[in-house]
Amino acid sequence: MPFVIAALVALVVILLYKAIRIVPQGYEWTVERWGKYTHTLTPGFHLLVPMVQNVGRRMNMMEQVLDVPSQDVITKDNAVVRVDGVVFYQVLDAAKAAYEVANLEQAALALIMTNIRTVLGSMDLDESLSQRDAINAKLLSVVDEATHPWGVKVNRIEIKDISPPRDLVDAMARQMKAEREKRANILDAEGFRQAAILKADGEKQSAILEAEGKKEAAFREAEARERLAQAEAKATEMVSAAIAQGDINAINYFVANKYVEALQALASAPNQKTLILPMEATGVLGSLAGIAEIARSALERQAAPPPPGRVPPPPQPPLR
Repeated sequence: MPFVIAALVALVVILLYKAIRIVPQGYEWTVERWGKYTHTLTPGFHLLVPMVQNVGRRMNMMEQVLDVPSQDVITKDNAVVRVDGVVFYQVLDAAKAAYEVANLEQAALALIMTNIRTVLGSMDLDESLSQRDAINAKLLSVVDEATHPWGVKVNRIEIKDISPPRDLVDAMARQMKAEREKRANILDAEGFRQAAILKADGEKQSAILEAEGKKEAAFREAEARERLAQAEAKATEMVSAAIAQGDINAINYFVANKYVEALQALASAPNQKTLILPMEATGVLGSLAGIAEIARSALERQAAPPPPGRVPPPPQPPLR
């Protein structure tokens, strides 16, 4: 009798153990009746029918991280690169994730690696190295659509590293160095060109200003010569008027003026070392005396009052 009671107690404990189920937070369990899926247990306390219902699969509903191992990929321009990555996914439907695919992680990993080879194989090496965001977006779109029937949501796919071979890296470094040297040479040539243009423009402006200066100087010189010629013509006219009135001193003035100019030109010659004056120096002095007489006569005529009935001539403008 005690043995029967102990057996009954043990049976009750076993049935309670089989009937009571507590699902932890972040998980969902599937329930099977005679091996067939019936429903899903959410986090909390649940009761099952012992010997009839049992727990099938315990699915993790939290976001999970899956490392993608590195693999060799051939790009569009036949460059071999080594690529690895990481995937963030989450199970949304426990029943589909449990019964639609045999091994969820292995299937997702194979799908992701295949699509990495497909996406990178359609791009050049330069594009694969510089457009990592575009690669991630394309992979996410393709893999998320493929895993949707499994009840899985792929949130992110990140390419961690794309490593070309060592010889290819060295070639890329040489290419980058050559490109930088090319840019430096272009900038130097552009600088020399701009400097030459500025120098030529400066010389042009200088030549223009110099030509304008010479033009102005020539104009001034011509104007001075014209005024000098007018003054000489006026002086000649006055001397001629004095000669016409019988003033002999005017001739002496004219001759003495030319005589002095000739002596000045002779003395200022660059090859003249010795100046020999003529013996008739008194003639020159006499000519100078004639000049004084002309000046005195002109002053006396200006000081004398005009005769009655005669209007004095207007004063002559001074010579400039």
